[in-house]
Amino acid sequence: MRQRTWALGAEERKDPYHYTACGLEDVWLANGYDVEEIDGEAVIIVRKLDALHRAIGRFLVRRKKLLAGKEIHFLRKQLDLTQSELARLLGCNAQQVARYEKGENRIPGPADRLLRMIYRDHTQDNVNVREVLQALDELDSRQNDRQVFQETPDGWKSAA
Repeated sequence: MRQRTWALGAEERKDPYHYTACGLEDVWLANGYDVEEIDGEAVIIVRKLDALHRAIGRFLVRRKKLLAGKEIHFLRKQLDLTQSELARLLGCNAQQVARYEKGENRIPGPADRLLRMIYRDHTQDNVNVREVLQALDELDSRQNDRQVFQETPDGWKSAA
């Protein structure tokens, strides 16, 4: 397993701290943390935690290989989505998302890319992919057995 080490700006590096609180096993911090003693126990305080998590997320979505289960879980939590909500966006069900996160199934390429796109949209304020996908999901939930089209001066259009 490759070790990923994160550093906070130009701050002096310390002994790398194995940061497992994010749910990923291969994240280490080169700085950006303090060790404080609270009630006689050493406690690690990570500074700018939200920014660290965004940096980890950006790193994950820019990698070439398929996302692993814990990485999918991390991104979903950063997006503040339930498994059901992410499943609707990906066009599957919550059980399938749970299987992806547990590593029981690999996420298929199109769903992997879509999750990356959703995360990038979330962190970079680009086109709101999430709203588009939610609108499509709502359209799909309104089952209509008949699709009615009409010819207009501009060509064929849906009569709905």
